[in-house]
Amino acid sequence: MPGFPASPGSVPLAFVAADTAEARTARQRLAIRYGGVPPDEAGIIVALGGDGFLLETLHRFLASGTPVYGMNRGSVGFLLNDYSEDGLTNRLLRAQRVTLHPLRMTATTNDGQIEKGLAFNEVSLLRESRQAAKLRILVDGVERMEELTCDGTLVSTPAGSTAYNLSAHGPILPLGADILALTPISAFRPRRWRGALLPHTAKIRFDVLEPAKRPVSAVADFTEVRDVARVEIHEDRSVSSTLLFDPELALEERILKEQFTP
Repeated sequence: MPGFPASPGSVPLAFVAADTAEARTARQRLAIRYGGVPPDEAGIIVALGGDGFLLETLHRFLASGTPVYGMNRGSVGFLLNDYSEDGLTNRLLRAQRVTLHPLRMTATTNDGQIEKGLAFNEVSLLRESRQAAKLRILVDGVERMEELTCDGTLVSTPAGSTAYNLSAHGPILPLGADILALTPISAFRPRRWRGALLPHTAKIRFDVLEPAKRPVSAVADFTEVRDVARVEIHEDRSVSSTLLFDPELALEERILKEQFTP
C-alpha cells in the first residue's frame, strides 16, 4: 500500500462509528485490540457503519487527506469492506486505494442566497410539492433541454452510480470512465427521456421554471438547500478523498459485477 510504513503495527488507526449499538460496540472492540488514536493523529481512519456514515466520514475528514477504510456495520455497505476483527492491520497493508473527486454544487435560492455543497455520490433536484418540477438543462452553457417535467433529476459520480442513480434507472458507471450520469427521476415530459452521459469536465446547470408554483430543493449528499432557482454542478478535481478496499472487494470490481446482477 503506497505511502504507508511496511510494518503492520506502525500505522496509527482511528476508529469512528455510526450512532448505532452495533457500530459503537465494534469501535470499542477494535480500539481495544488495535489501539485507537484521535482522528487528527491517525494514518488511517476506520469507519464503522453503513454507506451513509461512510459518506459523512469522507466529508468530515476531507481536509486532512487521511485515507478511510470502511467496514460494514450498517444496512447496505456497497462502499464498505466486510466486517471482521481479525487481521485488520494486514488487510490495511494489502488494501487498494481509490481516489474519489466530488461534485461541487452551487445553488441559488429564490431570494438570491447562494449555498454550496460537495457530493461524492450525487447532486439531486427534487420537487417539494404535489406538483411536478419543471427544469431547463444547460451543459457547458448550451441549452440541451428547454423543459423537463419530472419529480426531479440527479447528476451522479461513478462511485455513486449504484446508489440513487441506479434506483432511478440510471446507468452504472465504471470508475475509470471519466463520465457523469445525468438521470431524470420519474420524467413526465419528455416521457421517454432516460438521461445522458456527460464528460467529467462538463458544467451542468439547472434552471427551475415556475419556482414559486413548483418549488424544488437541491441535495448534495446530505447537504440540502430548499427553494432553489438555479443549480450549477461540476466535478472538482482539486478536491479528493481516498478510500481503501480489500483487493478481493475492490470498488471497481463491485461496480462491474453490479452490471451483471439480475
